Amino acid sequence: MDQNICQANNNTDTYIGLDFSTQQLKVIVIDANWNVICQYSVVFDKELPEFQTEGGVHRHPDGVTITSPCLMWVKALDIILQKMKSDNFNFSSVMGVCGAGQQHGSVYWKKGAGMVLNQLNATQGTLAQQLQDCIALLDSPVWMDSSTTKQCLELERIFNGPQNLASVTGSRAYERFTGCQIAKIFQNFPDIYRQCERISLVSSFGASLFLGRYASIDYCDGSGMNLVDIFAKQYSNMALEACAPNLKQLLGDLVEPGANLGYISSYMREKYGFSPNCKVFAFTGDNPASLVGMRIKQGDLAISLGTSDTVFIWLDNPHPALEGHIFCNPISCESYMALLCFKNGSLTRQSIKNECGIENWKDFEDIMANTPPGNNGNIGIYFKEMEITPSKIGCYRYNCDGNKVEQFDIKTEIRALVEGQFMAKRIHAENLGYDIDQCSRIIATGGASNNGALLQVLSDVFNKPVYIQDISNSVSLGSAYMANFATNPDKLQKWLMLRDGYHLAAEPNPAALTVYAHLLPKYKYLEAMIPLP
Repeated sequence: MDQNICQANNNTDTYIGLDFSTQQLKVIVIDANWNVICQYSVVFDKELPEFQTEGGVHRHPDGVTITSPCLMWVKALDIILQKMKSDNFNFSSVMGVCGAGQQHGSVYWKKGAGMVLNQLNATQGTLAQQLQDCIALLDSPVWMDSSTTKQCLELERIFNGPQNLASVTGSRAYERFTGCQIAKIFQNFPDIYRQCERISLVSSFGASLFLGRYASIDYCDGSGMNLVDIFAKQYSNMALEACAPNLKQLLGDLVEPGANLGYISSYMREKYGFSPNCKVFAFTGDNPASLVGMRIKQGDLAISLGTSDTVFIWLDNPHPALEGHIFCNPISCESYMALLCFKNGSLTRQSIKNECGIENWKDFEDIMANTPPGNNGNIGIYFKEMEITPSKIGCYRYNCDGNKVEQFDIKTEIRALVEGQFMAKRIHAENLGYDIDQCSRIIATGGASNNGALLQVLSDVFNKPVYIQDISNSVSLGSAYMANFATNPDKLQKWLMLRDGYHLAAEPNPAALTVYAHLLPKYKYLEAMIPLP
């Protein structure tokens, strides 16, 4: 729901943070002291039904190709800015704009599109109307896609194995990562590739819409491409050449997170009243922006409960492995962030809720609160989409004896779903080398962090207290923070000192410690027994 109190921004500098996420476009506006002024959103399925998305995406018949119409993102930006204008938001107060995009997704601009971007005219219609002929590939591959196994195997072969690739780019080859997605476009659709003048990530695509010219990719979002040497913070020539010809020129230069890209376009100034002094800063990926928005520090383990669920860890001495990812850190250029991505997040929770005939999340929460920790020994593993961690698919249910069963009753099903998801997060974080005993607390964010029963299970499984922020949209909030301290670099140190604004949401139940000590190794064994696809 939009929270519109924007009259408060009349006499203060403001900063806009955007999140081009899977299911919606979100905006948060903050003032110079990091207070949230207002929030807006556009839900793609609901407000842009002409694109016929489900959960913001198109699922193709092969079951592994998943895309989003990139013009939908453009139209959503038109809508959200118009909402703000209709509420008399004072755009002239905005000193900086930053944003984030769902990581790994890519946009393919046609030759000549750069000139159209440069010549956008506020009197000639919306962004969507003026850019509708500028996209070479109308359906962009996104992070949910897993159709590039062939290209992944070839990339790892060229690097003489997955560990060698991970040691350079921070990750072994993953189907959703941008490099292999580009390789697939080049191999399967060479005519489209030849039409391209520029290839953007979703983040740099969004920045381009504000800048009025092609925006550079920041090396934090670039860490999710399998194309960037994360230690040198520049493209790996070996990876570029392995994926497609002329790729470095098509991608453009890498810049540091929050880099000043220039002043906002004349289109934005004339259409909405932005100040000519408003700067556009390099947009980043949703995962790095979330790390900023959650304001995590060493000793924290952060979990974003969104369309996908993601575990974040701050690292100073990274050791890339075959599981999980190492990305550049958006706050400290000397540090890194580790993350584990679980594709089956909120969409899977919603799907199981609907299959069980549960009408609303309050009823879901009540069921959770009235079932015992450990679920009487029953375990469920729900990979409705091809999972990333681990790379497996299917729904599996096991009774207290470890025998596979076809179905559970509704209460057991709901508890098995949530417990299974959180046990997987703990197990795979430990597989990455994370010492849970060094964790002082868990920071939870994302839409599902409002669900108290869910957070209680999270606290019990990890045996750690769970904290949340008042603002659950950590990606757009992090983007707004980045706009603020990119405009005012002297404030960064003060922001780092004050980066603790959480309240306690759940504490571990002492009785659950023994329950999960028994259940966790059982889950680990059962997940390992699921066959690879």
